[in-house]
This record gives sequence, C-alpha cells and structure tokens, in this order.
Amino acid sequence: MILFFKKTKTQRIFKPLLILIIMGFNQRKFKDSRKKNNPVPEQHVFTRVRTPRQGEVLGIIEQRVGANRMIVKCLDGKQRNCRIPGSLRRGLWIRPGDTVIVKPWEFDAGTRGDVIFKYTPAAIEWLQRKGFLKEVSGEF
Repeated sequence: MILFFKKTKTQRIFKPLLILIIMGFNQRKFKDSRKKNNPVPEQHVFTRVRTPRQGEVLGIIEQRVGANRMIVKCLDGKQRNCRIPGSLRRGLWIRPGDTVIVKPWEFDAGTRGDVIFKYTPAAIEWLQRKGFLKEVSGEF
C-alpha cells in the first residue's frame, strides 16, 4: 500500500525560500569582498529638506510636559504649548533639543500649536547653512 502525503502550504512556501536564503549568503559574501578591495569614491548626497510653509514656524523643543504635549521655543519669539496630532503620534519620537515645524492653532496662535514635522540632524545642518536657523544657533 502506497501512501501519498499532501504538502502543506507552509512546506510549499518555506522550502524554496530556504534555498534562496542559502544562495543569497554566498552571493553577499562575494559582493562584500569586492567592496573592500575596490572602495567606491564618496559622492555628494542631495537631500530634500522640508521648509516651513505659510502659517508654519520652526521651533526647538524645550521641555516635554506629558500626554503628547511639549513646550516649544519658536523662531517668531513665542513659546508655545504644542501637541502631536493623532495621525503622527506613534510616528514622531521627540526629545528636548529636537528641531520641529509647528503649526499654530487658529484660535490661540500665540500660545498653542501642533508639531507636524521633526528634522533629522542632516536636515538641521542644511537649515543652518541656508540661514533658516541662524537666530537659534547662538542660543542653544
């Protein structure tokens, strides 16, 4: 009596994957050895940096207050109590000293706002070179 076992879905998927992974390790090892022997000259990296649009202000986080709120020192000379909107809450990890874009609220623009974007260190250097953060660089 001959028994035929039907392959399960996971066996059909993982066996070819295992073969590809094993083949991939050999190729990666070979590629890395080429990079070490023939280093590629550094190239200039062009970055796109988001600048504040109409009604938005650059600011630096001074203090976390709690419950997704923080005190931000803005470039227009005002200190705002800002929050992170719900759509960005899990995506933005913010600490004191970070440079951000703040959108002031319509009805209480002088004291409140929303943090809508956080800059990377490379973008902050670009902003300083272009003169966007000239006022703040002396303070911090």
